[in-house]
Amino acid sequence: MGYERYEARPEPAWRQRARLYWALVRGDRPIGWLLLLWPTWWGLWLAAGGVPPLWTLAVFSAGVWLTRSAGCVINDYADRWLDPHVERTKGRPLATGAVRGREALALFAVLMLAAFALVLTLNRLTALLSFGGVALAATYPYLKRYTYFPQVYLGLAFGWGIPMAFAAVQGTVPPLAWLLYVANIFWTTAYDTWYAMVDRDDDVRMGAKSTAILFGDLDLVAQGVLYALFLAALALVGRQAQLGGPYWAALGVAVLLVAWEFRQARGRDREGCFRAFLHNQWVGLVVFAGIAAALWEGGAGR
Repeated sequence: MGYERYEARPEPAWRQRARLYWALVRGDRPIGWLLLLWPTWWGLWLAAGGVPPLWTLAVFSAGVWLTRSAGCVINDYADRWLDPHVERTKGRPLATGAVRGREALALFAVLMLAAFALVLTLNRLTALLSFGGVALAATYPYLKRYTYFPQVYLGLAFGWGIPMAFAAVQGTVPPLAWLLYVANIFWTTAYDTWYAMVDRDDDVRMGAKSTAILFGDLDLVAQGVLYALFLAALALVGRQAQLGGPYWAALGVAVLLVAWEFRQARGRDREGCFRAFLHNQWVGLVVFAGIAAALWEGGAGR
């Protein structure tokens, strides 16, 4: 009785392309989606005074994934001169040449059009504000060539869902929305500085700019200031929105989580800084839980 030889079938070309596109949009790395989702949900819950309308929640949640994916694509397109020379990014599809630039631009356009189609189901003000989001997402990746503050600009882009959330729910963007937006800018600048500290040596060698390079030996001090401003702004949000005990308890937990990040990154090594960056998903979750619990408690007490 003989044995037949079976040869593995080659993977279909369409599946290979799909895998490359999935890697290009960071589909296997949800951290960026979560860091964008939490502040958007902060805004939705505060704007609605509790659970927002389900369709609005669905539109913003899907829109977060689409715009984050589009942002990854355009970021890699803009950084194709830099990524092949950076240890962390040299294996990305555009850096290796597995995906061409025109493919990336086409994918970016499809993702943004899908997100815009969702926004069109909401009110006019939200649709108008979405143009600002597109502009921020499309221009952010080029900032590291010209300024040391791309992390601040990322904060502007990542938080744009907050005023849009208030516009979608309330039809206006009140001062509370802009205060929350400012809090998110501080937070995004801080956690993306951890991320930039991972690549600092490679960025210096290639001539790229970041807050990590700007802060230099004072990086941990600057990070302390940024996180303090973030937490202070959230405290002002809690006071203005008259949030109760659960919110303040959540802020206390957030302080402890941030302290843990400094413990991880105190040696400024790549692994520690990257762990500190990743840990911010829990900070965002805790703040959201505090907002949701406080609003639920307030609603139950009425």
